[in-house]
Amino acid sequence: MKRITILGSTGSVGTQTLDVVRSQEDIEVIGLSAGSNIELLYRQILEFSPKYCCVRNREDALLLEERPGVRPCQIWHGKEGLCRLAAEGDSKMVVTALVGMMGIEPTLAAIEAGKDIALANKETLVCAGHLIMPLARERGVRIFPVDSEHSAVFQCLAGNEKNRIRRLFLTASGGPFRGYTKEALSRVTKEEALRHPNWSMGRKISVDSSTMVNKGLEVLEAGWLFDVAPSQIEVLIQPTSLIHSMVEFEDGAILAQLGTPDMRLPIQYALNYPKRLPALGEKLDFTKISSLVLEKPDLSVFEGLALAYRVMEEGDSYPAVYNIANEYAVDAFLKDRIAYRDISRYIQFAVGCHHRVSSPNVEEILSLKEEIYLQLNQFEKGIIA
Repeated sequence: MKRITILGSTGSVGTQTLDVVRSQEDIEVIGLSAGSNIELLYRQILEFSPKYCCVRNREDALLLEERPGVRPCQIWHGKEGLCRLAAEGDSKMVVTALVGMMGIEPTLAAIEAGKDIALANKETLVCAGHLIMPLARERGVRIFPVDSEHSAVFQCLAGNEKNRIRRLFLTASGGPFRGYTKEALSRVTKEEALRHPNWSMGRKISVDSSTMVNKGLEVLEAGWLFDVAPSQIEVLIQPTSLIHSMVEFEDGAILAQLGTPDMRLPIQYALNYPKRLPALGEKLDFTKISSLVLEKPDLSVFEGLALAYRVMEEGDSYPAVYNIANEYAVDAFLKDRIAYRDISRYIQFAVGCHHRVSSPNVEEILSLKEEIYLQLNQFEKGIIA
């Protein structure tokens, strides 16, 4: 039996991971975690009978313990409980499907405990790749990317580990605003930003996809996963999300991974590597495809993506600042405090004001959040400019 723990089991990636588990008889769910969606977590506990669970708040943990059918599952809470769950000894792989920087510490805890990682939390490598990757090598831990683009690159590199990479092509759908001008973006509404043409995702990642900051985060993550420089990573718009990514080797040969836009494919591949199992969803039918369009994104319009290359060159604490500022700005946009185009403006402001922290440790990375949130709050109120 494959024994796994899922951090963030009630989110989009977490629920799709459980779809994969339902389709296989050889996966046992040892642990689950959720933030505030306690009702869904309760149903998951009844269905999968995990040994351990973790929730955000102590009050929810106490209430969950009293629900019928929960025992003998142990319920923990908070950051300490999440790290304990990640390091717990019975599971062999941890699926990190948490949102934001809260994924850093439990991922480190899981790696310290020698567990393989199915990584769906890109912020972990964006902010702490310099800590994560050396520790994984030291502990002999394998990191399997779950993002469709990074999984595609990982699949293209299978059997080619000794061949030098010339370029990685990370594809993007272009989101709902492909072809827009800056002026058109200034009129974008929250409802429009949340309507992704190809993927069903949570609110934050839907906005990130529309601004292409999500692709910027993926550029930063790819650098750590595949040990490539910014100049070796190129983003291409592929509107139908059928080409997930491509790798060009130094002889000019390009390998691509194609498939339907279904997150269960990369999840299933990560859980079963190197085996491939029957598809859960619809398979790609080339006879129904009229064309496969590839375009370059307009970096003068999607400024957040352009800025990602700059912070990747800067390194150290700059990628963490980029991520934190985006989290603040997207939250402010979703709460109707700022306009859509202000998202990239806020990121640029935070990055421009930042004073480098060389090779930051976990505490320094996490402390940046309070500092940058305060700075951006003052910027929002017009106290600083």
